[in-house]
Amino acid sequence: MSDANDPTHDPLNLRMNWQQDFITKNILVLGYNAWLGYLKGERGAVICSTNRPRLGMVGEGFQTHFVPQSRLAGFLNAWLGATDRAMLHPSFVNAHVLEIVETYNPITELVFLLESFNQVTFFYLRNLPICPPKCYEEICNNWEEFQPGVEDFLN
Repeated sequence: MSDANDPTHDPLNLRMNWQQDFITKNILVLGYNAWLGYLKGERGAVICSTNRPRLGMVGEGFQTHFVPQSRLAGFLNAWLGATDRAMLHPSFVNAHVLEIVETYNPITELVFLLESFNQVTFFYLRNLPICPPKCYEEICNNWEEFQPGVEDFLN
């Protein structure tokens, strides 16, 4: 018998647990993209959508992009302005996201927006278990593990 007050059965709690698991499993890729984008010259936000996963030899993969601060306002207006998308937390409006992007520390933090179905959730990730420069370094040092070889697709 389940208790209606049990937080493990709360739909919002279940959704947040799924998102936390997603971040935990993909922190290297998120940090890599955040640092790679920053190395190109400016702060920005990492954007990821789970709506169209790519299936590969090691499971699902998700396209992740870095949008630099100079193009972020236009991107957010177009992306979040679509009638089929809504911010999970309406209090996080574009101005708030842009303010965080302007002030976050790219060496130790990252800004992340996750699209799932018709909702977008904003994350300001601090106190990371591995900082973005280390994520970048880890992926660069082990590039083969993150990029399947052509022969994998031919067999």
